[in-house]
Amino acid sequence: MKFIVSSSQLLKQLQVLSGVISTSSTLPILDNFLFDLSENELKISASDLETTMSTSIEVQSDNEGSIAVPSRILLDTLKTLPNQPLTFKIEGNNKVEITSEQGNYGMPFFEGSDFPKEVSLENPNTTIVPANVLANAISKTIFATGNDDLRPVMSGVFFQFGTESLTFVATDAHKLVKYTRKDVRAEEAAEFIMPKKPLNILKGILATSDAEVSITYNEANAKFTFDNVALTCRLIDGKYPNYNAVIPKENPNKLTISRGSFLNSTKRVSIFSSKTTHQIRLKMAGTELNISAEDIDFSNKAKERLLCEYQGDDLEIGFNSRFLTEMLNNLSSDHIQLEMSLPNRAGILTPADGTEEGEEITMLVMPVMLSN
Repeated sequence: MKFIVSSSQLLKQLQVLSGVISTSSTLPILDNFLFDLSENELKISASDLETTMSTSIEVQSDNEGSIAVPSRILLDTLKTLPNQPLTFKIEGNNKVEITSEQGNYGMPFFEGSDFPKEVSLENPNTTIVPANVLANAISKTIFATGNDDLRPVMSGVFFQFGTESLTFVATDAHKLVKYTRKDVRAEEAAEFIMPKKPLNILKGILATSDAEVSITYNEANAKFTFDNVALTCRLIDGKYPNYNAVIPKENPNKLTISRGSFLNSTKRVSIFSSKTTHQIRLKMAGTELNISAEDIDFSNKAKERLLCEYQGDDLEIGFNSRFLTEMLNNLSSDHIQLEMSLPNRAGILTPADGTEEGEEITMLVMPVMLSN
């Protein structure tokens, strides 16, 4: 088995796949990339058993074969080489030899047949989603997922595909994000929970793609195919909580304010908040919003005043500044609207402008009890 490949092209593909490889794998073969050579095409795969990803690259060869090569040593070598053709050649005694303009490098390999096989989906449904829409949906929701091992369903993003719209939801019980696209739809209704790791990998690649992503799914697995990439992952098993039940419907108090001013003010004031609660206090009256925080233990205190549009009764409400900052950072609009009803009910954050056609974003943040 022998092939010639561009070092920079190979490095680019391997860097994409390296996100799949687990640092704490119990199976030694999972620390390798699988090289499947079929004449002029080299298919490269990586897996951690839960997620498998493959991509293909053009090479010069008239051979066929399959080997698994060590990922770390290969990546580290390629990162230091200038762009040039590299020759990969299988020697006897299970060694692969790489020849560059600088010299020769040898490393051991596993037989390709020992590498875990990619899961094939039985009786799947398929939905086509533009790459930029999926990238947006992931980046707008993934930050709100939980990390609680006791509630695994909350550690992923809930995909809810309908015949009129697609909805993506994430929550950790303190904050919730619901992202809806009415300009994309599925042929039949379906729902599943995607784990965080494959979504983070997809988010990175989709941002630079303008392809259509084919999402194939059944009850156990989902497969994302676009450009020359295929990613298959196991879904999170379980029933997602009824998120609509926690979104308050009646919110008569509405605050509209510049997102940038609100974000910067929240960041500054929160420096002076308690390091255990991160509590900041919002006080709204007329056209004025007062943001304050206090850390009694260290005698720290801060207060700022912002101009805003406010409709409703005078209201004082407390929020965890970290959650508020995260949400404001993940919106891209110039102005946001914060809708509230009572100091002990969740606040609803939505962009007041700047959304694409067919796009709806609702963010919910739970209040914290104010200590007087």
